[in-house]
Amino acid sequence: MLDQAFEALKKFDYGTPLSDIQAIEDAVVASNKDEAARKAIEQRLIQALGSPISRDAKDYICRQLALVGSAASVPAVARLLANEGNAHLARHALERIPGVEAEAALASAAKSLTGKLQLGAIGSLGVCGKSVAIATLANLLSHTDSAVVRGAALSLGAIGGVEAANALQSAMKAVRGDKNLMIDALLSCAESLLKQKKSKEATAIYSALAEDNQPRLVRLAAARGLLACAGA
Repeated sequence: MLDQAFEALKKFDYGTPLSDIQAIEDAVVASNKDEAARKAIEQRLIQALGSPISRDAKDYICRQLALVGSAASVPAVARLLANEGNAHLARHALERIPGVEAEAALASAAKSLTGKLQLGAIGSLGVCGKSVAIATLANLLSHTDSAVVRGAALSLGAIGGVEAANALQSAMKAVRGDKNLMIDALLSCAESLLKQKKSKEATAIYSALAEDNQPRLVRLAAARGLLACAGA
């Protein structure tokens, strides 16, 4: 049944009955607690992804690799990041594949791609990013494209933590105009630190945003944060 499903996948396209390839999904689900089976189905999916198949078939494989993918899947999936038709589900898979390899692939795409594809990679780093992502996103805060700067700031806010906050604070010093975006991201970092029981680090951010030179609404948000830190 599985061999037949992979044969059907070669001709799979929009409108093809999913029942023709159901055995692949069944094998993915069945491999949940069987490491050898997981590796076996992953390798077959990787091999299929590199073959001349349709966009819909590649999207289907990305959905399955999001469930069983490992570092071994990253190169094959990462090649789709520059393909507008498949990039969304490629990012979906990389966000869920564990390990630094997937994060590094997204970071590389965030630096090398342009337009919507770059913004998509930046957003994905905010979903799964850790240390590798923070360095990449910090560099993008000085990008000439305001959309890239916005995306990088939002992703750093989503990642949160001390490193992300430091990057945002450094970048904010160079901003001459509206700093609200950086401030919103910093507040997100402070909230994440508070949830991690790091009230000292969160207090430092809130205190800086509570100063008299900040807009009234920012000072109110910072004051609320300081009260939460005191309560913690």
